Amino acid sequence: MKSSAPGKIILFGEHAVVYSRPALAAPIRQARVEAEVLDSDSPGLWLDAPLINFHGELSALPADHPISRVFSDLFQRLSLSAPPDLRVSIKSDLPVAAGLGSGAAVSVALLRALSEFLHQPLPVEQVNQMTFEIEKLYHGSPSGIDNAVIAYDMPVYFIKGKPIETFACAKPFTLVVADTGVPAPTKESVGGVRRLWLRDTNRFEALFDEIAQISTMARHFIETGRPEALGELMNQNHEFLQEMTVSSAELDALVATARKAGALGAKLSGGGRGGNMIALTNQAQAQSVAQALTSAGAVRTLITEIC
Repeated sequence: MKSSAPGKIILFGEHAVVYSRPALAAPIRQARVEAEVLDSDSPGLWLDAPLINFHGELSALPADHPISRVFSDLFQRLSLSAPPDLRVSIKSDLPVAAGLGSGAAVSVALLRALSEFLHQPLPVEQVNQMTFEIEKLYHGSPSGIDNAVIAYDMPVYFIKGKPIETFACAKPFTLVVADTGVPAPTKESVGGVRRLWLRDTNRFEALFDEIAQISTMARHFIETGRPEALGELMNQNHEFLQEMTVSSAELDALVATARKAGALGAKLSGGGRGGNMIALTNQAQAQSVAQALTSAGAVRTLITEIC
C-alpha cells in the first residue's frame, strides 16, 4: 500500500499569525513524501527512512520520535495491541527543516498508508488531528497550518484559535521557491519578534494589522482568479517582515534577484532569518527566474503550480 502527501508553503501572514491575524498557506504538489507499507517476512516492524538516516527495526527509534509516535498513536487509535509484521519505507523530495512541511507530510503519508494497509482508512479530519498532535513534537506549539494544508491538500486561511478554512483557487499560478541554505529555527525568530513587540507594542500591532489586510486581499484575489495581483502584495508583505527584523541579507538578495529577473513579486516565506523565499512568476519566466536565483546563491529551487 502506497500513499503520498505534498509539502506546503506559507504565502502570506507569517509572524502576524502568532498575534491572531490571518495567514495563507498552500500545498506544494510537485514535492512529496511517499510511504509504502508491505508485509514483512521477518518478525517486527522494519523501517527504511533515508530522510532521517534510519534503516532498521522501529523499536530502535526513541519512543518520543515523531515517526515512532505516528505508529504508536495509530495502533492505539485502531485498538491494535499486537501490530502485524510490516516493512515500511519513506521516500521524500522535501528537504528536512526547510520550512516546507516535511514533518507533517511524513505523518500524513504514513497515517494514510498504514491505516489503508490495515483496512481501517482514516477520514481526513482524523488524519489532520493526529498529525497536529505529532507536530507538537517538532515545533512545540504549532499553529496547525502545516497539518491542515497537507492533510486536506488545499490552500488554507488560518486565524489562531479559529477553525481553519480551506478555499479553492479560481486560476492556478506559478511560484518559484528558493532556499537560502541558511538554517532558520522558527522558535528563535518568533521569540525575537515577541521581544520587539513587548518593547514597542503599538508599532508592531500596526504592522500586524497591515499584514492582516494583505492576507485578506490575497485570499480574495486567489478566489476570484486574479493571482497576478498577488505580486505587489508579496512585495508589501516582505517590507513589513523586514521592519520586523525577520528578513536577512541572503533573503533580501534573493528577493531582489527574483524581481530583477522578471518576477511579479517576491517575499520571504516562513520564519525568516534564513530558510526560503518565494517569487510569483509567469509560467514562461519561471525557469529563468529559478536560474537567476541559483546564480545568486540559492542552494535549491523548486518551481510549483499553486492550485
